[in-house]
Amino acid sequence: MKAVQQRIVDYLKPFSEGVVAVDVRVGLGYTSVRLDNGNVGIAWTALDGSGSCTYEPRAGTLGDMEVGELLDMLSLLQKPLSRSIGLAAANALAAGLPRHETTRTNILDLVSVQPSDHVVMVGFFGPLVPVLRQTGCRLDILELQTGKPGTMTPDEGRESLAACTVALITATTVVTGTTDEILAGLKNPRAAVILGPSTFMRPEVFIDTPVTHLAGVRIRDAHAVEKIVSEGGGTMIMKKHVDFETILAGCHSSHAQC
Repeated sequence: MKAVQQRIVDYLKPFSEGVVAVDVRVGLGYTSVRLDNGNVGIAWTALDGSGSCTYEPRAGTLGDMEVGELLDMLSLLQKPLSRSIGLAAANALAAGLPRHETTRTNILDLVSVQPSDHVVMVGFFGPLVPVLRQTGCRLDILELQTGKPGTMTPDEGRESLAACTVALITATTVVTGTTDEILAGLKNPRAAVILGPSTFMRPEVFIDTPVTHLAGVRIRDAHAVEKIVSEGGGTMIMKKHVDFETILAGCHSSHAQC
């Protein structure tokens, strides 16, 4: 099976012809891409050590590229920052496609976590932690960044992934290149959610995976979002300019709870 990054690229390539990026911003928290059709997409910024003051060698030219060239950056597995730009471009292009039916119901209400559930959170979603703990469920949190209290590394969390009934997976795993490994580690959860502003909101890409829900954003005020990106802002500042929406992604799958 192809990596999720390549699935996204292959899915979008037919829609990319003739579309040009007119603005690319790499902020400390998020990266944004604006296309010549007016659509804007965002993705979490992965900043790795560059060894110099230049993090992106093609800076200064990205805003004039055809979007297909930016999409290809998503599959550069050794360049996290390139994947951030590629995913933002993918989200911008996807924003112009016919919309799937979505709901704005809170994702925890949609999956209806029960005391009997074993929830694995991949990536630390601070606002969700106390809500989940109040349900009485078992909650394990997996984090790439070591040392955060109350979390475990992905290696330490393999058994939890295999045993969980609900998986809440940050969309930043598409940038870090760990989505496929995480999904492969799941056995038979009743719900597996990709969530966060970076989420690629096209369920076609997740056919034949355990993913049941895609919980991302629809940008309402693109100019405000771009300004926040440029000034180093993150989700909490951005949220008043976006709508949080969820797509049922798993209705094609035996894992679905539709």
